[in-house]
Amino acid sequence: MNDDKPHPSSGSSKRTWAQKLFQAFNGEPNTREELVDLIQDAEHRDLIDIDTKEMIEGVLDVAELKVRDIMIPRSQMVTIDKNQSVEEFLPIVIQTQHSRYPVVSENKDHIEGILLAKDLLAYGFHLVDEPFSLEQVMRPAVIVPESKRVDALLKEFRSKRYHMAIVVDEYGGVSGLVTIEDILEEIVGDIEDETDEDESRGDIRRISAHRFNVKALTTIEDFNHYFRTDFADDEYDTIGGLVAHSFGHLPEIGESVFIGELNFKVTAADRRRIQQLQVTLPADDK
Repeated sequence: MNDDKPHPSSGSSKRTWAQKLFQAFNGEPNTREELVDLIQDAEHRDLIDIDTKEMIEGVLDVAELKVRDIMIPRSQMVTIDKNQSVEEFLPIVIQTQHSRYPVVSENKDHIEGILLAKDLLAYGFHLVDEPFSLEQVMRPAVIVPESKRVDALLKEFRSKRYHMAIVVDEYGGVSGLVTIEDILEEIVGDIEDETDEDESRGDIRRISAHRFNVKALTTIEDFNHYFRTDFADDEYDTIGGLVAHSFGHLPEIGESVFIGELNFKVTAADRRRIQQLQVTLPADDK
């Protein structure tokens, strides 16, 4: 007996998550909120996994961010003075293990250029006969305003092939710096390499300039010490208990609430308690 129905090809059942997500959309979303709801629904129905969902949401978040929201603040910038000798600034490079350093004169408002740590190798291995000159090896500094959109900056990073930009305020003063890694971490989460300290077992872990993962069982005392807050611990011992009280109910994953100036988003929970929180600080804080 012949079957007139077409047989599916062997590859038709192996659809990509993007194809599955597209099929999950019943009509086009009209707002960002509707799009986020569709993405979350696709994850609930196992059309995409949670990592893919969070990455898509990260892309959507980046589209709404300005450079000031993710930059490394001026106070945390590690710089090298152009008048320092190699012997003077090399311990800074060894201790911090960054790949790029702003070179300044007088103070951080006077950026002369960017030093790439890898450019020191040729002199360290005596591959260059001439004496070391910071002015000769440093690269031009890219300057961007605080108000620049993050997605636009990412496009520039990729097209012009630079990895760090100095951020200035409306008066031209240096307010911080931003790297391509800072942007990518907003999309995919913390990017760790072999030089990063192992904080996987810690209760509080930084994932970007203003965003942290915090275990709900972190004591309020430890939370206050880390973030320099003054939340009362007379009624609740843990930050998870304080957040649950602020909601007024046991929140679901994805719900968020402000306590003071801090935004607390539930990233893991079961039917009984909150397990993990994402804490976002104001842009001008730590």
